[in-house]
Amino acid sequence: MRCFIAIELPADIKENLFNLEKEIGNDYAKIKWIAKKNLHISLKFLGEVDEEKLKLTREALSYVKEKKFVAELGELSWFSSKDDARVIWVGVKPENKIFDLYGEVELKLGSLFKKDERFTVHLTLGRVKFIKNKEEFLSILKNTKVKTQSFIIDNFCLVRSYLSKDGPTYTILEKYALE
Repeated sequence: MRCFIAIELPADIKENLFNLEKEIGNDYAKIKWIAKKNLHISLKFLGEVDEEKLKLTREALSYVKEKKFVAELGELSWFSSKDDARVIWVGVKPENKIFDLYGEVELKLGSLFKKDERFTVHLTLGRVKFIKNKEEFLSILKNTKVKTQSFIIDNFCLVRSYLSKDGPTYTILEKYALE
């Protein structure tokens, strides 16, 4: 089964981000927006995991010991290629606390999965498929402000991702509380 590790978001944060997606819209670019119910902060993509490796992963993650903390939505940004926005995302602060959690997850899963080459603290909103008007689109992205909102990160999850023609369906397999 296809799995990843993520931080769940409270309903009000998801609503805020969903409204941001609507504000940006699709007038100047065709964007595959992340469904409100699927918004999360990714810590590590695991890929295909068989039952035995899943059992070992569950056990390894139970040893992650980090403290819960207050986080806040950051600024809107994007990953690009050749000056075109390809993935629209929102930052999350404090980055160092999320890096600490990510590092602990990597450490505990070290013998089971390949270490990520790089990790950027972000929350993906959508993937740009086609830009109709680059100048207008980039102007909208640069001028869109994220509503500052705090929330508590007190757990992380092992998630199964099932892909279908209707988009991904996520199922939480295990929740791990932070101290």
